[in-house]
Amino acid sequence: MTELRELGWDDVITNEEGGEFILLPPGDYEFTVSSFTRERHNGSTKLPPCNKAVLNILIETKEGRAVIKHQLFLHQKTEGLLCSFFRAIGQKKHGEALKMDWYKVEGSKGRCQVGVREYTTDSDEVRQANEIKKFYDYEAPAPKAFTPGNF
Repeated sequence: MTELRELGWDDVITNEEGGEFILLPPGDYEFTVSSFTRERHNGSTKLPPCNKAVLNILIETKEGRAVIKHQLFLHQKTEGLLCSFFRAIGQKKHGEALKMDWYKVEGSKGRCQVGVREYTTDSDEVRQANEIKKFYDYEAPAPKAFTPGNF
């Protein structure tokens, strides 16, 4: 996979592919965290002000690339969701404490369940978008079997 990078104001552009919105059907997918930003949640009726990580979850399919924006709130009320994410990328194990290592999040891989949600725009147009419903615990790739004489 080619590493995507930010474009500068004076860069030359040539790639006319991509950029199309892809709505994934509900299901289980492998993902890569392509990037994340540290932001602040201003508070709501459900959650007080706290830090949040906004993740760009990249899912590659034969139809193209889909990116799902996913928020993780750094609050004790949502600690279970944080644990689920860090288990999915292999940083945390069940029953063990973890100091979250955000420097290792970008580029991490895992599996998740994707759903579809409907929303209404400011102009009353009903649209659909993907959302992460659930993260699955990390499964390390199976080691390749050793066959004598095969390299």
